[in-house]
Amino acid sequence: MISSTSNIKVKNIINLKKSAKARKKENCFLVEGPRMFFEIPRDRVVECYLTEEFAGKYDKELRGWNYELISENVCRHLSDTKTPQGVIAVVRKEEPAIEELINKEKNPCFFLLESLQDPGNLGTIVRTAEGAGVTGIIMNKETVDIYNPKVIRSTMGAIFRVPFVITYDLPQVVEQLKQKGISVYAGHLKGDVFYKQDYRNGSAFLIGNEGNGLTDEITALADHKIKIPMKGKVESLNAAVSATILMYETMRQREFVSDLQ
Repeated sequence: MISSTSNIKVKNIINLKKSAKARKKENCFLVEGPRMFFEIPRDRVVECYLTEEFAGKYDKELRGWNYELISENVCRHLSDTKTPQGVIAVVRKEEPAIEELINKEKNPCFFLLESLQDPGNLGTIVRTAEGAGVTGIIMNKETVDIYNPKVIRSTMGAIFRVPFVITYDLPQVVEQLKQKGISVYAGHLKGDVFYKQDYRNGSAFLIGNEGNGLTDEITALADHKIKIPMKGKVESLNAAVSATILMYETMRQREFVSDLQ
């Protein structure tokens, strides 16, 4: 059992918890809590650390797993939550190539994220994307690290099922999508009301930074500008809320509408 917070493995996990640079270097990220832990594809688990209490409680589910025991104190030291749940796993990253994602479906639905900064927003978008049947998510490198522990928790396991790509050149990706015949939509105050558009064919939606929205450069590349109508004095919606509305309108049209008027 690991009982010292000075243990080299413990220090490595702390680095993975705190540093996006360390996660990139090691090509790994952390998962904690039983619900998320048991959703990890087994072939992606690099290491896992359990308290004796957790190992005893989930003895049946853990048969065939390789793990190392840690003390309750070490678990508290490693956890990113106020209430540690007795399990922390080091998981290997896995991302498809952009070409693989773009060619995945005949009429895909993508969400392109430009410089989102709130971990909760990103996690919620990933989780909702699974529920709405989104093909994949593409984000620029300025977007908050998707492997941040807070993002991981917010996805509620969808991180393992929704394909995503981090790109260094979002404008180039937009052009690639357009060349494939995929219509690109950008939120804009002077855009058309979003539900008047037809999203039944290949579609991609640009979601911008929480405070500044989309840059002019990215907006100019879109095929269509759209807006979510507002009442009262509200100027815009939370990024995750906006994405959710567009995701479910796309799903509604594709699954329940035969002829848009």
